[in-house]
Amino acid sequence: MKVTLVVDALGPQGSGVGRYVAELCKRVSLQPDINSVGYYVNGRYFDDLEPIIRGELPGWHRPKWLQKKFTRRQLRKSIVHGPNYFLPNEAETGVITVHDLSIFRHPETHPVQRLRAFERNFADSLVRASHVITDSETVRAEVIDQFGLRNSGVTAVGLGVAEDFQPREHTELRPELASLGLQPGNYALCVSTLEPRKKIAELIRTWAALPASIRNSTPLVLAGAKGWRNEQLHEEIRRGVAAGWLKHLGYVPDAALLSLYAGAALFIYPSTYEGFGLPPLEAMASGVPVLVANRSCLPEICGDAAGYVDPDDIGGFSEAIVQALTDEQWRAEAREKGLQRASAFTWDRCVAATVDIYGSVFR
Repeated sequence: MKVTLVVDALGPQGSGVGRYVAELCKRVSLQPDINSVGYYVNGRYFDDLEPIIRGELPGWHRPKWLQKKFTRRQLRKSIVHGPNYFLPNEAETGVITVHDLSIFRHPETHPVQRLRAFERNFADSLVRASHVITDSETVRAEVIDQFGLRNSGVTAVGLGVAEDFQPREHTELRPELASLGLQPGNYALCVSTLEPRKKIAELIRTWAALPASIRNSTPLVLAGAKGWRNEQLHEEIRRGVAAGWLKHLGYVPDAALLSLYAGAALFIYPSTYEGFGLPPLEAMASGVPVLVANRSCLPEICGDAAGYVDPDDIGGFSEAIVQALTDEQWRAEAREKGLQRASAFTWDRCVAATVDIYGSVFR
């Protein structure tokens, strides 16, 4: 099989979707049924991924109509996979991955330009797609219900956890964490884009309501992309930082993120809508106890390895955090169950299942 991957989601500050696309690019060509892999971005087809990653796209010295003809020909000769919701306009058919339906179910939480992109392109991509992949069974059921698709036309393929996420000794972590102003084992962590459905404001308010002894001895650390529609949230972040119990790191490169996860005393993910929820599994793989919201697909993905909270119930949320930081028996069980749970999600398994779908749809 010849495959073309749409790689618009690759970028220097990779989101969960960006990580998914990067892992496909890394592993699809290694599958035994794959003869070659091409890449599509910004209306153009490339045989080599490296210039795309470096942002050094080679010049095109032929007429634009000839460039389009070349791209269409390459796409017709291959299985086209749009791993970020959309198929290229030049592709007659293909496979798309729908990570979640937040833009349809919670449109008020998205920027206007993203809403317009979906209005322009998603329905057409869905009509042309021969098969739809989702990250979880929860979203699979939502997609089938929302768009009236056949059960056999939608398959859930869980994401994976990179092998680099693993428990680490505090002595190994100290130099990296010291550069961030942190000490291993002395902070709680949330890795998330700052957008409304992630419930970061509720997490900050809950932290402010914790007993002073816990709030001051175990600061809350926020890491992740800046997001959107969060002006009030940034004001709450500034107040927490000024009070000394909140540290806002913003986007953290992958190398530092490994240490940040492994050094946390607790990982908290209060998001109320996810397509998969990769950060909690990365924290589990790093040997860290995890609390997540009892919403959407998070119970499906985390199973009995996480503690569950209602992020809108500040009192109950606060009690759960105190227990998760002080109950050593629960913490030990959560670490053990978390490591076992995370080990079931690998990128090799994810990519192999994806390639199986290519073969079953395009025989």
